Amino acid sequence: MLSKIFKYQNTIISRYILRNLIVFFLAITFIIGLIVFGNQFVLTTQESLSFGIPIKELMPLVGFNMLRDIPIILTLSLFLSIIITISQLYKNSEAVVMNSIGLGDRDFINLIKPIVFVSFIIVFYLTIFAVPWAKQQKSIAEDVTVNASEFSFITEGKFESFKNGEIVFYASESNITDTVGEQNMEEIFIYALDKGKPVIVLASEANKYTNAETESIYLRLKNGIRYEGLPGNENINILNFEQYDLEIVSGDIQKSISNFSEIEEKNTIDLLREGGVKANAEIQWRISQPISVLILSIFGIFLGKSSPRTGKGINLIIGIVVFMLYNNALLVAKSSIESSQLSPIIGMWGIHLSLLLILIIFYQFRQGKIAYFLDKITFFNIKEKTHV
Repeated sequence: MLSKIFKYQNTIISRYILRNLIVFFLAITFIIGLIVFGNQFVLTTQESLSFGIPIKELMPLVGFNMLRDIPIILTLSLFLSIIITISQLYKNSEAVVMNSIGLGDRDFINLIKPIVFVSFIIVFYLTIFAVPWAKQQKSIAEDVTVNASEFSFITEGKFESFKNGEIVFYASESNITDTVGEQNMEEIFIYALDKGKPVIVLASEANKYTNAETESIYLRLKNGIRYEGLPGNENINILNFEQYDLEIVSGDIQKSISNFSEIEEKNTIDLLREGGVKANAEIQWRISQPISVLILSIFGIFLGKSSPRTGKGINLIIGIVVFMLYNNALLVAKSSIESSQLSPIIGMWGIHLSLLLILIIFYQFRQGKIAYFLDKITFFNIKEKTHV
């Protein structure tokens, strides 16, 4: 079996094509990966500034997002690199020489088999095992960093908003203890909403602590005053306190750190055991990504064929459009299965079979067989018959 897959490995033509293919593949992967990494880094920086959290606390999220996007990056990079490699052969008239010695589309498919099968195995492993793990770890990191530590890094002398503007917090001084890493603050001002009513709290000092039983996180305010309602209103309630505990993160959120209820975060074995339309949709999505590597690789060979007079980049544009339509069709099918609008039996398999049918028709057309059959049909044969 392996000998058939790599049977062109030691030929001059196969080494030449594979070398060009690998160079283009690595270059495109690097460029797309750099764009995705830059985008993730910018989003992480913005999130860091909005929550007042050091960038180093959110940097692991960039790594998890990159691992999540690697299968798509590899699939697109391989697809485009095949188009460029085959297109270059035709642009330089090298493919014409290869065709003259009997090398056609089937032979080109055999020549790129090694890198296609290696990419298939890598994408299969990532989508089945690595990506669900990365999504699970990202969920943990987000809960710990954003929720549990939301008030752990208060910037002193600056008004900051939390929980989508429901709480406005100010502390004139702030420092982190060396023992448990919690933060002690002085001269506190808090504006919050309690069942739609504005609440203003002033305190001389505060520190954060976690309730061991409920796992809720509180700010313990000391020597302060609490106003319920705005000053000047008749129904204002004023409360002087020596100690007042304000819940900032619910224990339910803390417990959700270890609760991986999201389908996308579950490993494939658990999904197979669980069943259901959502689990079925996620399993089909994970399997569809390595399948798309095989289908798009064949499609890339057909799209790569061009003449020297064809405009530069036309094949790449068509390839990107095909990839977007294919990937979006799979996403739509996944959403339709989850909402029970599409039968799991048809599911994403119908998308793959439709593209395979297009490939077969395209191949038959390239071989001239469809034109031959159409020519035999009287309806399509409009040539006038002449008699000698």
